[in-house]
Amino acid sequence: MAQRLWVELTRCGHDISVELDISDAVTVEAVRLFQPDLILAPFLKRAIPEVVWRQYVCLIVHPGIIGDRGSSALDWAIMDGCREWGVTVLQANAEMDAGDVWAAEVFPMRFARKSDVYRQEVVAAAVIAVLTAIRRFQSGDYTPVPLDYADAEVRGRPHRPMRQTDRSIDWYRDDARTILRKIHAADGFPGVLDTVLNQPFYLFDAHREARLVGEPGSIIAKRNNAICRATVDGAVWLGYLKPKSDMEPAFKLGATLALQNQLVGVPEIPFDPLAADFAETYRDIWFERKGAVGYLYFDFYNGAMDTAQCERLRETYRKITTAGGVRIIVLMGGAAFWSNGIHLNHIEHAASPADESWRNINAMNDLVREIITTERQLTIAALRGNAGAGGVYLSLAADYIFARDSVVLNPHYKNMGNLYGSEYWTYLLPRRVLAPDRQVLVQSRLPVGAAEAGKIGLIDDCFVLNCREFKYKIEGIAQTLAESTDFYRLLQRKNRQRRIDERQKPLQAYRDEELCHMRLNFYGFDPSYHVSRYHFVHKTLSAWTPPYLAKHRGLSLNQAK
Repeated sequence: MAQRLWVELTRCGHDISVELDISDAVTVEAVRLFQPDLILAPFLKRAIPEVVWRQYVCLIVHPGIIGDRGSSALDWAIMDGCREWGVTVLQANAEMDAGDVWAAEVFPMRFARKSDVYRQEVVAAAVIAVLTAIRRFQSGDYTPVPLDYADAEVRGRPHRPMRQTDRSIDWYRDDARTILRKIHAADGFPGVLDTVLNQPFYLFDAHREARLVGEPGSIIAKRNNAICRATVDGAVWLGYLKPKSDMEPAFKLGATLALQNQLVGVPEIPFDPLAADFAETYRDIWFERKGAVGYLYFDFYNGAMDTAQCERLRETYRKITTAGGVRIIVLMGGAAFWSNGIHLNHIEHAASPADESWRNINAMNDLVREIITTERQLTIAALRGNAGAGGVYLSLAADYIFARDSVVLNPHYKNMGNLYGSEYWTYLLPRRVLAPDRQVLVQSRLPVGAAEAGKIGLIDDCFVLNCREFKYKIEGIAQTLAESTDFYRLLQRKNRQRRIDERQKPLQAYRDEELCHMRLNFYGFDPSYHVSRYHFVHKTLSAWTPPYLAKHRGLSLNQAK
């Protein structure tokens, strides 16, 4: 949400500086240095210091309808089965979430993971509400509305933080939908605490299974990274687990990886991504064909792609290209994230993170090369969700790139310990973006909105559409391209340019040069990548705000000079 709001507010011409919520003293100092007209808190876990909110208008973005108060707003909305929810922008005061209301938006609720609802509906509503609140603030004649529970239109109410006892699963009583609702309401954070094979784990990434049955609570199947547990009326898949441990830091892992060698005897139930089987089940890669257009989905949790996932996706892609009959391949990615590149959690868990980093980046490179060298089809990357690092360059391997206007791209690697990056970015980026803009993209470490990406050529176009409308738009573009009388001319031009590029400098040369840098990142004397990855995976709180975000720090240095 913070990145999306940064993009939107920058687009509107606002002068923005960012300070992470580290401590009251740091916040007070930041305000003194920047002297803002308005303070916006898009994600806040602590109260803003009184000395700040008494002197400045501070707008809080709360993921709840007007009157909703408390830290588990979205959790309770999902658990209670609310059909409608919303976002409220309110002014900070002495009571948490009780200030005057500047703006509010509502949206219909889906039966989906909390993290997905937050990234899509909540963020979209927050953008509208925040922009409305800022316009009202700028007008100088708007009076925010005091929160009044006597008002019949105020439907929200204060609620207590949700506890694990509220989320607990009774595998012998709860049906599959109830279990899904509990895990959905905790997805992202904190997860549902449960016992798996006599060990405490937090459960994440739940999916309905339509066919398998067994003893409630028992693990009856596994598939790639996921395990399947029986319920009283069927079964659910669990994609990720996080061990509960008081002894050492824990983080989310694919369920089969978290349970390691304890799944001996549990049958592997494969899923064929190319099969026309749409029964409810767990799938992270699947393919749909409509005439001469094929749609390849790869919906990986949080957009992270581990070595095996890259290899499976590449194998599926290769089968599509060689099967015949498909003229256009549309790379659909996932709905919440298109792709975020290599899987840092699984790398951190490996016996040798350096070796696993090497395997993972080479698997990503193999996948990217497969797409770049596609000769029989034209390819489209359809970005429904955000993309970061190697995921951005994976999309650049396609011939055409389209995105929703709400998509945020992070086409840089440097935040991960000055990682150099691979995925043939040194070949793909110059094909689209001119040198001055390229330098900004890879060095600035700042998010890029889809509209801004379109202006510099990073993508071809973006559309102000919701997910469903965007899919229809992409289907129209792909179908038109497949039926075009220019199809073979476009394909020949693409292949001719690839041969010219290969003669000028082979793809392998780009890869070798990039991996030379990456080898130093993984195996060299500078441990920055490994340290940054550790802090990222373990969600270590920041001790300071990076200078590229904290513009006010630079201002103070310039003033001192």
